[in-house]
Amino acid sequence: EAGAAQQAAKAPKAGAFGTQDVVVNTPTFIMNAVNKKTGDLSIYVPNFTGGFEPGENLGVDFSDFFSWIDVDNDKDGGADASYALYKDGTLDFLGLVGEEYVEKNVGRGWNIYTTVLSPGSLGGAKESDLIGVDKSGVLWSYLAYPNGSLTARTRVGGGWNAYTQIAGQGDLTGDGKADIVAKDKDGVLWLYKGTGDYKAPFAARAKVGGGWNVYDRLLSVGDLDSDGKSDLLARKTNGELLRYSGTGNAAAPYKAPVKIGHGYQIFNLY
Repeated sequence: EAGAAQQAAKAPKAGAFGTQDVVVNTPTFIMNAVNKKTGDLSIYVPNFTGGFEPGENLGVDFSDFFSWIDVDNDKDGGADASYALYKDGTLDFLGLVGEEYVEKNVGRGWNIYTTVLSPGSLGGAKESDLIGVDKSGVLWSYLAYPNGSLTARTRVGGGWNAYTQIAGQGDLTGDGKADIVAKDKDGVLWLYKGTGDYKAPFAARAKVGGGWNVYDRLLSVGDLDSDGKSDLLARKTNGELLRYSGTGNAAAPYKAPVKIGHGYQIFNLY
């Protein structure tokens, strides 16, 4: 499926008009939507007012992919590269390294993880790093090099199989560090503030609130409403998509939800 990865990597990227003159801690990415029945990839480009433009079916078969992880390695606010994670555990890097477009394999055996994402930079460098939760519930981090390769993994901690969803892209709390949120099996959402220390990248969890089991998918594509803060997307089982705008305040990190779409139950979203 190398052709599918190439086509998706070269699809329009939100924030492609970002500037190198300003360091952006919370980028804005497209939302990838893979049809559960056909495997077709559609992309939803942010409209920068809190929602998305109408979806565009790229006519690409994405049925072999477990996830597609966009990253902003030059911190200009838009995706310049991606990690393509296949269901067989293969991890490829595709994107710009400087001004050169690069495609290469950076790992195998990643199907040991039930969740893989990039919340941004964990250790203070420009490059966006990866985290993964293995089947035993241990969270691991991988730091990224400028060329897209990854360091050996570092154990962050156990017990993460208590969570059914983990999401985050960029800075939610206003301190310039990448944060994540995690929903437990009882529907409680927890905030893990970034520390900037890759050996212990997240502070002790803080409770955001309960009732989140009404959602079957949580994800973040960064800043959707152009205020510089990370936002959260939440999908209900009936396909409604809601945006929780970030506040920059760790004590109350989200505003009230706003419905921004419907019909998303037919997709795997990432």
